[in-house]
Amino acid sequence: MLQSPETAQQASVEAFKTLGICEQLAEAAAALGWKEPTSIQQQAVPLLLQGRDVIGLAQTGSGKTGAFVLPILQDLLNKPQPLFALVLSPTRELAIQIAEQAEALGAGIALRTAVLVGGINMMDQALHLGKRPHIIVGTPGRVVDHLSNTKGLNLKMLKHLVLDEADRLLNMDFEEEIDQILKAIPKERRTQLFSATMTSKVQKLQRACLRDPAKVEVDQKYKTVSTLRQQYLFIPAKHKDCYLVHALTELAGATFMIFTRTADGAQKLALLLRNLSFAAIPIYGKMSQDKRIGALNKFKAGQCSILVATDVASRGLDIPAVDVVVNYDVPHNSKDYVHRVGRTARAGRSGRALTLVTQYDVELYQRIEKLIGKKLEEFATEQELVLLLLERVSEAQRMATMQMRDADKSKGSKRKQQGEDAEDGDDRPSAGRGRGRGRGKRRN
Repeated sequence: MLQSPETAQQASVEAFKTLGICEQLAEAAAALGWKEPTSIQQQAVPLLLQGRDVIGLAQTGSGKTGAFVLPILQDLLNKPQPLFALVLSPTRELAIQIAEQAEALGAGIALRTAVLVGGINMMDQALHLGKRPHIIVGTPGRVVDHLSNTKGLNLKMLKHLVLDEADRLLNMDFEEEIDQILKAIPKERRTQLFSATMTSKVQKLQRACLRDPAKVEVDQKYKTVSTLRQQYLFIPAKHKDCYLVHALTELAGATFMIFTRTADGAQKLALLLRNLSFAAIPIYGKMSQDKRIGALNKFKAGQCSILVATDVASRGLDIPAVDVVVNYDVPHNSKDYVHRVGRTARAGRSGRALTLVTQYDVELYQRIEKLIGKKLEEFATEQELVLLLLERVSEAQRMATMQMRDADKSKGSKRKQQGEDAEDGDDRPSAGRGRGRGRGKRRN
């Protein structure tokens, strides 16, 4: 017997109330379409409501954000104050997504958030901080910039600290920034640390900032869902682009995420595909924040059917309705394969993953099969049909190379002009530019 929407909604509310959260927050969770608490929420939320520090081991897509946001909001309801919680994230996009989900859960209690990430004017962010947000979500580098340069920012009354995707935070060399943040916040606080893996660096961080933590863990075996069809193509490296274009043509009508190893690789591949009339758009770490958000929004809205990405988009981001994930470059870290292909076949839907394996990738490919415990299926192709594309693809490659070169020249000319303006005394530094150490790759 089918439930009415109202009955199903009330069942969801009751399911979340069993965690110990109040009815108002349970209704907010149900309003987001959450039918019942995930495993990590069932384990972590009651402990956090008891005031325990928690270390949670769970993969992306396991509901971690709800696990740490719901207890924070309940505590905020009981003891309202500004600058109540700080959430640290490894990437800009994940920080924005966490803030959006927190705002949705806290809409009924007039929750205020501020997002502190690179690529956005610091003065604008400082204005948001001036409105005394309840929750700050940011990347460590930009949070440190504001602690150093934004007058009036004081986190001495902070009650909650969350380190999300801690393994990635540490792999991106944020240890120094995290240390600075820990010195700026009170020792008497609640701390939550969530990570996909328990590395030695994560263990060290746990000892440094958590007190007698409770450990909760979702199944940590690296596995892929049963609704995901996983395939590979063994190809000569020199014809890699031909095989990719052939596969995209064979699977026409689907939405794709194509993963490359480098930012330049993502940019060039997107240009190549556009030159062949595919609706492709890139996203990578070097892009400005506005362009990264714009690329994601265009893909989500269906304006582009192909998102060419580096691993900046492999974990944490909620990108619905991806039909096919293509590993254009086999990842060096086998676990990244699981994160990448997790972009499709979500929430019970089916999906497909295709990995392009050249003669140089065999060992990396074998590691992936060993990690996930299964053999991948071969994607059927005929070499003669693929090589019919060679002339068109070669021309598109040449055009992409020229476009990349022209873009580099344009950037070089712009930098030269800015330098001349500075010599003339006309240079105006943008408001809020941090006086940090200038390690741009870490100002995520």
